[in-house]
Amino acid sequence: MKRFIFLIFVPGMIVGALIILGSGKFLSSTSTNEYCVSCHIHPAADIAWKQSVHYDTRSGFRTACVDCHLPPKGHGYLWAKGTTGIRDLWSKWTKDSASFNWEERRRLEVARTYVYESSCIKCHPNLFPAKLTKDGENAHLYYTQSKKTEELHCINCHLNAGHFIKDYTHGSNATFGAASSAAKEIYKEPAKVTEFKNYTERIPNSPIAFNMVAIPGGAYKMGSPEGEAFRKANEGPVRDVELSPFFMAEVEVTWDEYLAFYVQTAAEGRTTDTEGLRKKLESKNATDAISGATPPYGQPDQGWGMGQRPAISFSYHAAQTYCRWLSKVTGKTYRLPTEAEWEYAARAGSATPYFFPGDPKKFEKTGLRAKLSKNDTTLINRYIIYKGNSNSKTQTPDRVKPNPFGLKNMAGNVAEFCADWYKEDAYALYPSGVVKDPKGPETGEEHVIRGGSYLSTAGLLRSASRDQTRTEAWLRTDPQMPKSIWWYSDCFNVGFRVVCEYDAKTGNTVVSNQ
Repeated sequence: MKRFIFLIFVPGMIVGALIILGSGKFLSSTSTNEYCVSCHIHPAADIAWKQSVHYDTRSGFRTACVDCHLPPKGHGYLWAKGTTGIRDLWSKWTKDSASFNWEERRRLEVARTYVYESSCIKCHPNLFPAKLTKDGENAHLYYTQSKKTEELHCINCHLNAGHFIKDYTHGSNATFGAASSAAKEIYKEPAKVTEFKNYTERIPNSPIAFNMVAIPGGAYKMGSPEGEAFRKANEGPVRDVELSPFFMAEVEVTWDEYLAFYVQTAAEGRTTDTEGLRKKLESKNATDAISGATPPYGQPDQGWGMGQRPAISFSYHAAQTYCRWLSKVTGKTYRLPTEAEWEYAARAGSATPYFFPGDPKKFEKTGLRAKLSKNDTTLINRYIIYKGNSNSKTQTPDRVKPNPFGLKNMAGNVAEFCADWYKEDAYALYPSGVVKDPKGPETGEEHVIRGGSYLSTAGLLRSASRDQTRTEAWLRTDPQMPKSIWWYSDCFNVGFRVVCEYDAKTGNTVVSNQ
């Protein structure tokens, strides 16, 4: 009996030892960078890794792929390695590596699903080293306080640590808004308008101009009928609305326009005391001087470029302040559009889901689903920047054609702030009959935003689709103390376009601009 047990036990021990040793060797051999890149054939990602601080480190240690993209051993390592390996093999066998969108993959919300927080902490256990700056201390303190809620991830501030991103900034961006050295004509006076027709506004003391479109007054049905695809309850009941004429910007406020405001208001005293500034602006005795935004934390354009792309990342408060400033420097009455004005301008005389023909259910399909269903997206691609054609970032307005009113990207590129307070049942609160120039509820906590964005599928691009600001959520990962009133840390798909009232300030000047 003892001999039988010996004959069974000893070979079992040997086999077990070989399996353990073999498994260890297998795990080691399949965790090298060379093995990783045998499946992940992404030259852009590999080049960006070799340019990062994790490749050429001060200590000489070279961070490997698995050091960030797998958890440490003992933290679900084997499960993560197995599931990741199966997923990667499937992708290698079924997909063309050239089809992978590296720009999409390195966005923060995507990168967070591929980088393990536990791996960051394993290599960086001391969050308060001796040489850490004061801003860094504040940021890391906020991180430790928010850690239990899982709202913050190390890569919120260190997105470029593993893969280099050109011009990426974390921390206060003191160089943001630096003036271009290119010589351009500087406008001395704003546009002068004597009649209700399109004009080109000029921002004084800057080389920036933008087009304003005359939107004729009229009546339309605001909201969506119950049978419309992807309709939400907050889009009804349908109301008859009558609007006075107004001017609206041809495109969303661009970075060129917003930076003119940013630079000029800096001369009037940029303050870092956000709480003091908030009280000053809310005071009834506030002076006419307009104080501009504090420097942003990080790179507000997300590295996509500025120029004619729509400005993003700024807060609703910043958009309102921009309108006040633009009114002051041009002598006109600029403001955010009301929700009713926005929908009227977006519809441009139509009563269908879009201002062009098309079925939202068919347009909703993108990528492979669209190809399999033989979905023709030619029409929607012609007029809207959305998830199906945006390459996961904002685009310049020359990519699309205008609607019948002459406005571009009303339905896409970035969603847009409106002046109204948001309420789910706002339409039901209006009096019966035709509602003239509605301005929304008198009070509220959040404001209306309208239009889809570069992240939106077709259902959110409809003219009647409504949404709201989410101030707390959009500042959730801002590590500054106090949080900024000027810049959002978690919202990169909302901007705005301006409306100019057709009033005495606009229409009683001397010389026509056209």
